[in-house]
Amino acid sequence: MIYFYIHCISKHTFSIRTRLYVPIRQFFYDLIHPDYSAVTDVYVLMFLADTVDFVIIVFGFWAFGKHSAAADITSSLSEDQVPGPFLVMVLIQFGTMVVDRALYLRKTVLGKVIFQVILVFGIHFWMFFILPGVTERKFSQNLVAQLWYFVKCVYFGLSAYQIRCGYPTRVLGNFLTKSYNYVNLFLFQGFRLVPFLTELRAVMDWVWTDTTLSLSSWICVEDIYAHIFILKCWRESEKRYPQPRGQKKKKVVKYGMGGMIIVLLICIVWFPLLFMSLVKSVAGVINQPLDVSVTITLGGYQPIFTMSAQQSQLKVMDQPKFNKFIKGAMQFLENYEKEDITVAELEGNSNSLWTISPPSKQKMIHELMDPNSSFSVVFSWSVQRNMSLGAKAEIATDKLSFPLKNTTREHIAKMIAGNNTESSKTPVTIERIYPYYVKAPSDSNSKPIKQLLSENNFMNITIILSRDNTTKSNSEWWVLNLTGNRIYNQHAQALELVVFNDKVSPPSLGFLAGYGIMGLYASVVLVIGKFVREFFSGISHSIMFEELPNVDRILKLCTDIFLVRETGELELEEDLYAKLIFLYRSPETMIKWTREKTN
Repeated sequence: MIYFYIHCISKHTFSIRTRLYVPIRQFFYDLIHPDYSAVTDVYVLMFLADTVDFVIIVFGFWAFGKHSAAADITSSLSEDQVPGPFLVMVLIQFGTMVVDRALYLRKTVLGKVIFQVILVFGIHFWMFFILPGVTERKFSQNLVAQLWYFVKCVYFGLSAYQIRCGYPTRVLGNFLTKSYNYVNLFLFQGFRLVPFLTELRAVMDWVWTDTTLSLSSWICVEDIYAHIFILKCWRESEKRYPQPRGQKKKKVVKYGMGGMIIVLLICIVWFPLLFMSLVKSVAGVINQPLDVSVTITLGGYQPIFTMSAQQSQLKVMDQPKFNKFIKGAMQFLENYEKEDITVAELEGNSNSLWTISPPSKQKMIHELMDPNSSFSVVFSWSVQRNMSLGAKAEIATDKLSFPLKNTTREHIAKMIAGNNTESSKTPVTIERIYPYYVKAPSDSNSKPIKQLLSENNFMNITIILSRDNTTKSNSEWWVLNLTGNRIYNQHAQALELVVFNDKVSPPSLGFLAGYGIMGLYASVVLVIGKFVREFFSGISHSIMFEELPNVDRILKLCTDIFLVRETGELELEEDLYAKLIFLYRSPETMIKWTREKTN
C-alpha cells in the first residue's frame, strides 16, 4: 500500500516536472541555440533607448523622490550636494549600458538572456512596488516615471529581438562610419567631441574583444581609422561638388564661409565687452538695498552717531524728481533708471546713546583742545542687498576720514564739556564730510560719486550733543542735520543719502559675469584664441597625412584588420597592423598608396 502511494506521488511529481520544467528549459534552449536565425544588429537602437532613459533620470529626477522641492537635482548640484538616490540611479543606468556593451562585444546570447530576465523582474518590482512607496504617488499619477518606463519597454523589445535573432558574428567599426556623407561626418565628429566617450568605448572594445594588439596599438588603429574616415567623407564631397581647375572661388563660398569666420572671430574678441555691457543693461536685475547704515566717529572713540534706514525709509526716486535730477546730467547717469536710485532717509537723532566713559571723555576733550595733536572725523556707511539676486557681495561698505579745523575742534570740545555756555548749546558745523551721493556696485566696494557733488566737494553737516536732564541717568545722544538742498524733507532735522544701485547679472549668467571683463579675456578669449591659433598654424606639419588624394586602400586596410580580428586570425591581424604602421612611417609608400586612380 505504501509502495503504491510513493509510486503515485513520484508519478505526479514527474508529471509536474514534465509539464512545467521541460517546456521552460526547451524554450530557453531553442532561444539560445536556434536552428535558423536572421542575424541582425539593433545595439545602436538599444544604446539610444538607454541614453534617453539616462537623460530622463538627470532632468526628471524630482519625479522619483518623495518631495519634489527636495529632489530638485539642479538646486542640489548648485549647492555642491549630490543626492544619494540620484547617484544610485545614475550609476545603475550607466552600469547597465556598460554591461550591455560587454555582452554585445562578447556575443554571448546566454548572458544577454540572464541580463534581460534580471532587468525585467528588477525594474518591474521597482516601478510598481518600491517607487510608489518612495514617492507616495501611484504609478499612474507619475508622468515622468511612465515616460521612463515606456522607453525602457522599447529597450526590452529591442533586446528581446536581439536575443531571438542572435548577435552578429562580426562587429566592424562604428555604426556612423557606414556611409560617407556630410550627415555621417558631422555626427561622427560630434560623437568624438563628447568628453571621454571615445576613450571609454576604445578601452571597453579592447577589453572585451580578442586581439593580439596592446592597448596603445589598439587606440592607434582606432585613431587612424577615424582620421581616414573623415578624409574619405571630404573626398566624396569633393567628387560630388567638383571645383574646375583655374576657376576662382565663388563669392557665395568666400563670403559665406569667410564672412562667417570673420564675424565669429570678431565676436570672440569683443565678447567680454559686449557681454558685460548687455548683461546688465538688457538682462540686468534691479537690486535695491534692504538696509542703509551710517556711522560717524570722532578720533577713534565711541561712535557719536549710528543710524539705519529700512523699508519705508528707503524710497525709490519718483519720475518727476528723476527727470529733474537727470536734466542736463552727465554721461554717468545714462546707465541708471529711476528704479536704480534709492533715497535713504536717516533720522537726525542717533539710535543709540553716547555711552563713553568719563576718563575717555576727558581724554577726548584734551585731544580736541590740543592744536598739536591730530584729530579726525570718520564717516562710514554700508549698503545691504539681496544676495540671492546675483550680487557678488551682500554688503557694500566704505569709510572716509577728514581732519577737523582747530575752531571746529574747540567748539566740539566745549559742547562735550557742557559748560552751559551759549557756544555749548549751538550746533557745530563740520564742513565737507558728507558724501550725499554714493554708488553701490555688485561687489563690496561702495564709493562716493564726486562727479555729482558741486565742485567735487562733500556736503556740510551740523552736530549737537543732547542731554536728558529730566532723569538721574543723564543720558546723552548726538543729533545731526544735513545742510544744503535735499530731495526730500528739506526742512526736517535729518540726514539723507542717495544710493545708486548697479544692476546685477541674472543668476543664470552669474557664472560668466562673475569673472569680470579681465577675467573673461583671460579665461575665455585667450583659451579660445589658443585653439584657433592651433587650427591656423602648424598645418605644414600635417600635410602628408591630411592631403591624401585617395584613401580607399588605407580604409580597406583598416577594415581588413577589423575583419581578421573578428574571424580569429590573430597572426594576420599583427601582420596587417605592422603593414599599417610601416605605411605611416614611409612617405614614399604613402604616396604610392594614395595616388588618384587613373583610367
